[in-house]
Amino acid sequence: MNKQEKVVDLLQEIKVLLSHKKKVMNVEDLSVYTGLSKSKIYKLTHLQLIPMGSNPNIRQKFFDRDKIDAWLLGEPDLSDQHIEEQFNKTLLKNKK
Repeated sequence: MNKQEKVVDLLQEIKVLLSHKKKVMNVEDLSVYTGLSKSKIYKLTHLQLIPMGSNPNIRQKFFDRDKIDAWLLGEPDLSDQHIEEQFNKTLLKNKK
């Protein structure tokens, strides 16, 4: 690895560290912060299984870092099976 590649890698690491300092995160920030895929985050938001901002005038999803930390420490079930079950329950509720 040459010197320029090392500098780029270091800058990427700094960018990730700085994103962890944000109080309010968007989906991309949350993905980096938690390691969850954007797809999984969107599924969790759709099913309302993750704490998020609720401003009806803003289409983009936002997340409070402190609430996300508390939620993660509560050991949420993030398995694909659990999310699929919740999705199916939501579908059944909406059919009625």
